[in-house]
Amino acid sequence: MYEITEARFLAQDIKLLKIYSPPIAKKRKAGQFVIIRVAENGERIPLTIADSDTDAGTVTVIVQGIGKTTKELNRKETGDTICDIVGPLGKPSEIEKFGTAVSIGGGVGTAIAYPTAVALQQAGNHVITINGARSKDMVILEEEMKAVSDEAYITTDDGSYGVHGFVTTQLQELIDSGKQIDFVLAIGPIPMMRAVAEVTRPHGINTVVSLNPIMVDGTGMCGGCRVQVDGKVQFACVDGPEFDAHKVDFNNLVNRNRVYIDHERKSLEKFEHNCRLDQQAQELQSATV
Repeated sequence: MYEITEARFLAQDIKLLKIYSPPIAKKRKAGQFVIIRVAENGERIPLTIADSDTDAGTVTVIVQGIGKTTKELNRKETGDTICDIVGPLGKPSEIEKFGTAVSIGGGVGTAIAYPTAVALQQAGNHVITINGARSKDMVILEEEMKAVSDEAYITTDDGSYGVHGFVTTQLQELIDSGKQIDFVLAIGPIPMMRAVAEVTRPHGINTVVSLNPIMVDGTGMCGGCRVQVDGKVQFACVDGPEFDAHKVDFNNLVNRNRVYIDHERKSLEKFEHNCRLDQQAQELQSATV
């Protein structure tokens, strides 16, 4: 069992968890991920490592509660435990001194973009960060991103904070201004990553995306995370998770991620039903005490 040393919400349904695992904290690099199992009979889910503390022996993950397992994980509090955490997995981000590097995070993807922005700054790049969210109350890691940026921008879909528009709105503005951009990293929902790739493609800007296909074992054995890149089959867990955005078959990625959508919906409905029953039982017990 692995202890959660800190648990706190950053925004609605988005929670930061620090998990005690000294070996992973010591070895992890930007871009790598872990696979977590909340309970012994639970599924395995991949989560990118947002940060680590070698002195405290902890790794930080940021989780958006969408499906059954992520919602179950986000019910955990400081002092609770999870069954398993395995890692670090995947290839680290390829970091070098590109020149001007733009790190883009959409929604909870900002948690993945952050460690790479840190590494890009440490490599001597001029770092520009674009942090996108649906609204002001969904913006995460704003101060952390600013701290590692030479230029930092916030975009919101509804215009409640920062630039009104998508991350591509700000990216296109930077390109149109004539600013030299040598490298772009984009992490977030598939439509966002695809849109970023189409913005940078005409300009030949080196663009990388971190893919999020269905994944089971994280070692390349199950084949569940296969993606099409430059017409070839790759496995996100061992060949990635980062790939050349201009070579990714995003249509294939979308279709594969929908394979278990009905199963996921039913599992979530059952979980939420059981949670309501547990809550009602607790309320009845409290009323009779």
